Amino acid sequence: MRALVTKSTGSWYQLRTEAGHYVEARLAGKIRLDGRRSTNPVVVGDWVDYIEDENENKGVIQAIEPRKNYIIRRSLNLSKQTHILASNIDQAVLVATFAFPRTSRGFIDRFLVTCEAYNIPVTIVFNKKDLMTPELLQVQHEIMGVYKKIGYNSLLVSAIDKNDLEAVKKLLASKTTLIAGHSGVGKSTLINAIQPQFQLKTGQISDAHSKGKHTTTFTELFELDFGGYVIDSPGIKELGLVEMKKEEVGHYFPEIRELINDCKFNNCTHENEPHCAVKAAVEAGQIDAERYFNYLKMMHSDEMDWNEWEVE
Repeated sequence: MRALVTKSTGSWYQLRTEAGHYVEARLAGKIRLDGRRSTNPVVVGDWVDYIEDENENKGVIQAIEPRKNYIIRRSLNLSKQTHILASNIDQAVLVATFAFPRTSRGFIDRFLVTCEAYNIPVTIVFNKKDLMTPELLQVQHEIMGVYKKIGYNSLLVSAIDKNDLEAVKKLLASKTTLIAGHSGVGKSTLINAIQPQFQLKTGQISDAHSKGKHTTTFTELFELDFGGYVIDSPGIKELGLVEMKKEEVGHYFPEIRELINDCKFNNCTHENEPHCAVKAAVEAGQIDAERYFNYLKMMHSDEMDWNEWEVE
């Protein structure tokens, strides 16, 4: 029988059958995905084939159907293994905050590069505007302008503003969306404001470090009553890039990709080469300097460094 994985707890999975019933299931032996060493071979968003285990009144997953796409990162503790955040999604929403806690530009850019690599549209939702001073709001608008200029949809919202919630609902309607971001940025609060019946657990910000505490423990898919699905994921502290060669990184920055053919050398790294269109654009202010710095940081980091970058 065929079913959709709606929750993963590590050893057990919640499946929703095509008839709309929910079944708890486990894996049949070891399931590997294309030989990849993944900490979670079955993920939320997967369509699987399963059989009923009459002895336990539960299901046994036999196979995973081919994935349309997925978002992956390097496992935090096992550097040679990977962790898939979700599969078969239509879009990703990165919930970020300028403060309370602050989401670093480096983290935002790594998430955008990951989505670009897997052809997944992404929107940046900057949350908690109600907590910002006029000065902070001005800076936030400037940062949003950087991302809008290169083609990324960006919203500035508050979970207590009805107009903002309507804009988020319009964004999510009729699509399967991965909601991601640091702990404490308000992912669950925002989802609860849109769909109170979900009653997702929310947490407080640590006074000592102004960072969020993990409240979402497992990745889970929820059906929206206005059409579509959201996948709520645990807060991401770090985001290591995976399955990407260093010389490919520039192709996942839209503003760099646009100028690659204008460089003198076709293998230009946009760092020290002469007649580089990308460097010229940075110097002219046409490419944001911090985005360019984050590109160079990715270029100069080996796989272990990518895994160990600490989000500020």
